Amino acid sequence: MIQILLVDDQQLVRQGFQYLLEMEEDLHVIGHAANGREALVKAEQLKPDVILMDIRMPEMDGVQATREIIQKFPGMGIIILTTFDDDEYVFEGLKAGARGYFLKDISSEEIAAAVRTVAAGGALIQPSITRKVLSEFSRLATGPQTMPGQVQPFLPEPLTEREMDVLKLLARGSSNKEIAQTLFITEGTVKNHVSNLIAKLNVRDRTQAILKAQELGLL
Repeated sequence: MIQILLVDDQQLVRQGFQYLLEMEEDLHVIGHAANGREALVKAEQLKPDVILMDIRMPEMDGVQATREIIQKFPGMGIIILTTFDDDEYVFEGLKAGARGYFLKDISSEEIAAAVRTVAAGGALIQPSITRKVLSEFSRLATGPQTMPGQVQPFLPEPLTEREMDVLKLLARGSSNKEIAQTLFITEGTVKNHVSNLIAKLNVRDRTQAILKAQELGLL
């Protein structure tokens, strides 16, 4: 049974998500929080597998709450649920350690699948907005940019040409199957390249890999 904490300042939103989630036999909501400060307390008390986190809340927003929860409980999965005009906060939330980003109009099937993915240690951004999210993050990012001909000096081990190909396709929101078809390689080979990217960029998952690559100017 996957245990879930719901964090949102609107009670009706929390109740709605609880109703949708508990229609699934393997999902169980164990608590609610109305702001980030309450979320910190509930996360420590209840030890949920996954937290569904709103961004804009009184007392403490979802970004700060995500950052503090991940610092104390690195294995806890956090999914940010927001509206598209919250982008500037969402990118900071992902950098703080959230492993998912979805709009609040997500379907019940999508949110259940996302919770299962994050509970299993994976990461997921809603496919319909992946490109917009990455485009906006690129605009906001102020990290160092790679100059023409410059070998990646900030990486202990530079990315190979094929790893860069895979990275660019990941940034476009392509699935492993789509990457394999585009590059004429097997899905197993794609998975190996993704694992190498995660290791070389020193991040936890593919979402973090894309964000780190954006910040470093690789994309």
